[in-house]
Amino acid sequence: MSGVNSIRTAFLDYFAANGHRIVPSSPLVPLNDPTLMFTNAGMVQFKNVFTGLEKRDYARAVTSQKCVRAGGKHNDLDNVGYTARHHTFFEMLGNFSFGDYFKDEAITLAWKLITGEFGLDPERLLVTVYHTDDQAFDLWRKISGLHEDRIIRIPTHDNFWQMGDTGPCGPCSEIFYDHGDHIWGGPPGSPEEDGDRFIEIWNLVFMQFEQTTADQRVDLPRPSIDTGMGLERIAAVLQGVHDNYDIDLFKALISASEQLTHTRAEGDRQASHRVIADHLRATSFLIADGVLPSNEGRGYVLRRIMRRAMRHAHLLGAEEPLMHRLVPALIGEMGEAYPELGRARALITETLRLEETRFRKTLERGLGLLNEATDQLGDGDELAGETAFKLYDTYGFPLDLTQDALRQRGISVDTDGFNAAMERQKAEARANWSGSGDAADEAVWFGLRDELGATEFLGYETEKAEGIITALVHDGARTEMADPGQSVVVITNQTPFYGESGGQQGDRGVMRGERFVIDIADTQKKADGLFIHHGKVLEGAVAVGAVVEMEVDHGRRGAIRANHSATHLVHEALREVLGTHVTQKGSLVAPDRLRFDFAHPKPVSAEELAEVADIANEIILQNAPVTTRLMAVDEAIEEGAMALFGEKYGDEVRVVSMGTATRGDKAGKPYSVELCGGTHVGATGEIGLVRIVAESAVSAGVRRIEALTGEGARRYLEAQDERMRSVAGLLKTTPDEAVGRIGQLVDERRKLERELAEARKALALAGPAAENGDAGGDTRQIAGVTFMGRTVAGVSPRDLKPMADDAKARIGSGVVVLAASSEDGKGSVVVAVTDDLVARFNAVDLVRVASAALGGKGGGGRPDMAQAGGPDGASAQAAIDAVAGALEQVPEKA
Repeated sequence: MSGVNSIRTAFLDYFAANGHRIVPSSPLVPLNDPTLMFTNAGMVQFKNVFTGLEKRDYARAVTSQKCVRAGGKHNDLDNVGYTARHHTFFEMLGNFSFGDYFKDEAITLAWKLITGEFGLDPERLLVTVYHTDDQAFDLWRKISGLHEDRIIRIPTHDNFWQMGDTGPCGPCSEIFYDHGDHIWGGPPGSPEEDGDRFIEIWNLVFMQFEQTTADQRVDLPRPSIDTGMGLERIAAVLQGVHDNYDIDLFKALISASEQLTHTRAEGDRQASHRVIADHLRATSFLIADGVLPSNEGRGYVLRRIMRRAMRHAHLLGAEEPLMHRLVPALIGEMGEAYPELGRARALITETLRLEETRFRKTLERGLGLLNEATDQLGDGDELAGETAFKLYDTYGFPLDLTQDALRQRGISVDTDGFNAAMERQKAEARANWSGSGDAADEAVWFGLRDELGATEFLGYETEKAEGIITALVHDGARTEMADPGQSVVVITNQTPFYGESGGQQGDRGVMRGERFVIDIADTQKKADGLFIHHGKVLEGAVAVGAVVEMEVDHGRRGAIRANHSATHLVHEALREVLGTHVTQKGSLVAPDRLRFDFAHPKPVSAEELAEVADIANEIILQNAPVTTRLMAVDEAIEEGAMALFGEKYGDEVRVVSMGTATRGDKAGKPYSVELCGGTHVGATGEIGLVRIVAESAVSAGVRRIEALTGEGARRYLEAQDERMRSVAGLLKTTPDEAVGRIGQLVDERRKLERELAEARKALALAGPAAENGDAGGDTRQIAGVTFMGRTVAGVSPRDLKPMADDAKARIGSGVVVLAASSEDGKGSVVVAVTDDLVARFNAVDLVRVASAALGGKGGGGRPDMAQAGGPDGASAQAAIDAVAGALEQVPEKA
């Protein structure tokens, strides 16, 4: 049972057998405690349970909690690798009682575990209690049988735990293991307590009070228990070693490092191997929990840990990136207990490889410049802050690495000068900045971004988290308070709300705090990473510094995710169907629809649209996982990833892949691979269905597709189906036969329209003029020729010419004028001249006379047939009379 994995299992199983619920480790990014950068203790995930804000269906719990201490208050980074028990990542074994059992059972369970299950010699154990905690002192003496001189009263706050200035608190009792008198050191409370002989292995916190004010403390109605045992420390004890790095877990990781670097973990190189082994765990687990390297917040701490390990790999002489090649060894040791390592294996490996590849270039360049800058410096000298800042600003060499590289030579860095140069650069950036749009508002965001830093975005992993309000803005100006009913912009240190960018709309939701509620109507991203939440205070007053619980509108976010992922699939399907010239020119990803603009020179046919939809839905039905990787922009594009229109990218990007291609050169490879910072579904099947509903032109060479997914597509199809059923009902047929029936009706209508037109033409030319409503038209002799002039009704302009031909045939020789008015009041006229008269009369000249009477200009045709029109259809008879008048001016033929 001495192996790390078996110790963890034995601890969990022991407490499970004693009525405790085994609760999985929470993520390293604490979602319920915004004051913490990383989860650093087992009780973090139970904080709200202890304070009464949250209820669970169990009163006893046991965990093995992932913890990181590498930033802020709990920062062990600089000691890691050089001491026996400092780690950036460690596991905290703990049992918890939420108002169930208290000191007597907690002590009994602890003593039976370590002396019974773990088999530790009681003679090697001693405990501490808070100096006024007589109850704990008496219980230890009764339960363990330890002599009074091995139950040590400690008067300092080392043995009194507090959650904060106010809130739950209580005395502690720590269990120590004596490694033997061959190691220097004394028991706790003695002058030699800082030695390594007596090592704390377990801390029992008796949470029995509530600190109400700085000077007042009252009893809790339901006292609770919170314990913490370092897995690495207890493993060292059970494996008979004094150094945590000699336990089986670290020996396996260090052995893998030795094999890949061809160096032994001895002498000066021992620390480097230990740093690599420890930092491998921290970086891998952080990446698996959604933290990616950056220059801000958690991402900066991760990058610092990664680069510290990578520098030690460089010191060991590793010529190629090392860290990513150690991931299999880590998963082999810890993957069974923490399956998230296996699920994130590709992301961890790629992130480590990319970071080390880029860092090696930075390290080589920076060390060369640093050597030049310090060539004349020696032990005790100081590097100018301006020089250190230039290395950072121009060449990307971090300050901590500059300090670390110079420490071995006894050279320090003027950090005050470095900070002054940093502030001067920020001031110049503010002075030179010019915004767009509402410049006054933009200036506010720029200043806040400079002061507060970028907002930590948690929305890839969760839709609910806690944060601290770091600023409030009302009417374009900062304020310390917002009252009920007031519109306000809220800025927090971290957020699960997505800020509008890349075509994806910002999230909506709600923020709640102590006695206040804010409705969030929109979230935007400003000034290079500052997330601003537009809201309205619904209840209570809101103040800067308040802790707030943030919850994204889950349904809306889910619909947006589906539409965003569908956009990627439609994009790739368009490229497959229309050609690789298709590139994105814009997009909108909203909860109710998606819109995608793309380069294409002509309309997309119905057949092509159907094929695009078929391909996209084929990928959706694969229900393939949607994966993300962190890569350099250039490398991602070289591998075929497409950059999205309007998205701004840094040195590193998220590469989103989904589906598997089934045809062509890409068969068997990821179907869609794009650079994208938006939120996406976990698997393509969550999209449900994509339905293209419209295709149109945006501008020259740019087309637009609009589509629906999931519930929106379902409702659209149901509406279409209902309309089809209604149509079928009107036609008195079934939906399946409705199309055929409509076709029959269309053919019948066309036939009737033809017959009606023929009847109207026949009627218009038949019988006396008066029968057709023709008050003055007739057939008479003018200038020695037959003239037929008639107004006709119900005849379209295009039918006038055939009617004129019929009229010419009737009169044999002469001139025909037919005039008609349309429903919109316009007039049309046709003049026809029989062949024997075209030498005397030109139909084109005559129709222009008629056109003038209709208010038109000109007309055209042949000498024997011409047509014209005009806006004044009421003057149809006047047009006929005008032609008759023109004929009268022509002398009769001799």
